[in-house]
Amino acid sequence: MERGQPVVAGVAIAFIGYTSTFAAVLAGLRAVGADRAEATSGLVALCLLLGLGTLWLSRRTRMPITAAWSTPGAAVLTSAGQVAGGWQAAVGGFLVAGALVTLTGLWPRLGALVAAIPAPIAQAMLAGVLLELCLVPVKALSSHPREVVPILVTWLIVMVTAPRWAVLAAFGATAVVVGFLAARGEGLHGPWLPQLALTAPHLSWAAIAGIALPLYVVTMAAQNVPGIAIMSSFGYQVPWRASMTVTGVGSVLAAPFGGHAVNLAAISAALPASPEAHPEPARRWLASQAFAVTYLGLAAGTTALTSFLAVAPADVVGTVAGLGLLGTLGHALTAAVVGPGGTGSASTPASTPASVSSADRTAATVTFVVAASGTTLAGVSSAFWALVAGLLVRLAFTASPRSSEAKSVEDEPA
Repeated sequence: MERGQPVVAGVAIAFIGYTSTFAAVLAGLRAVGADRAEATSGLVALCLLLGLGTLWLSRRTRMPITAAWSTPGAAVLTSAGQVAGGWQAAVGGFLVAGALVTLTGLWPRLGALVAAIPAPIAQAMLAGVLLELCLVPVKALSSHPREVVPILVTWLIVMVTAPRWAVLAAFGATAVVVGFLAARGEGLHGPWLPQLALTAPHLSWAAIAGIALPLYVVTMAAQNVPGIAIMSSFGYQVPWRASMTVTGVGSVLAAPFGGHAVNLAAISAALPASPEAHPEPARRWLASQAFAVTYLGLAAGTTALTSFLAVAPADVVGTVAGLGLLGTLGHALTAAVVGPGGTGSASTPASTPASVSSADRTAATVTFVVAASGTTLAGVSSAFWALVAGLLVRLAFTASPRSSEAKSVEDEPA
């Protein structure tokens, strides 16, 4: 049993990760101008590149390192919408974001600049761009109740009994619903074999500011840095330069085919690195190998899957993504306004006062509101302006003498 344990764990986490977020990626790519074929091509490219990156990193380091696509980055795209230049400009933004990740691996100081962004502001921006995707199940329930109710009921039942499998069960319910719709309608249409669509990138300042920079920041702050921290908690010291270079180059290669970002897995990185994958830490890297091979197989079936799901309305399929991102949204909101201490831990119980200062909390709130608004100014998305607004509010508090005095009072023991 132990011999096959890493394989089972790797395959399971691959299917859970894919089914819970692929709809969010498709929605993000469509939002910035991709047609169905181009969005599907991006998903295929991401599966291929993250699978190959995981194979290389895990085999070379003998660590259970797993790569993933940037789900927070997909939320950024959904919030951004189309920029001047359309889909070609968006692809140019993907290319720049990938180049910045690669540069971060070669020049660690760039990573230090990202790490200098206050965590509450970064998490608030993430929460703001996730909100629209997490509202999809509510909107879909209003417009398509007969299709969405079975999905929500299935998710709730499994969430109570076996939380890890809740989103996968919701995806299964969605597949059944789509099957009924296909049987009642005109059947299935569209390509079934994997296809890649090459797009010539176009560089524009609107795409760099509105897509590339927010995509880079949220991918680093919500995926790469936490991913390395999670691996460290299990005793694995992930090589920074190699992991950033591999994921950055993977992002650059995926961009012309519509892939927005490849990065290290964060929350899903815990299972391959834990005893659930194998009792012996030295054998857990095999789980990442199984994960990678599974994603390469999923790349072959992605075009057929998207053709099958195209029968249903987009928000019915998007319900699965919204349910899968609820946990991420809750974590981001808590980290933005409460801080790590508010979630409760061995060292900091849940009743401990918030570790986020009033200045950071105000800045995070402003960041969240601007990001959630979806407003585009000067052709640049709300994610960028949310980051700017949050940093300006925090700078105003920092520069205020009254704020400094208040902080010194807060720091005094009761």
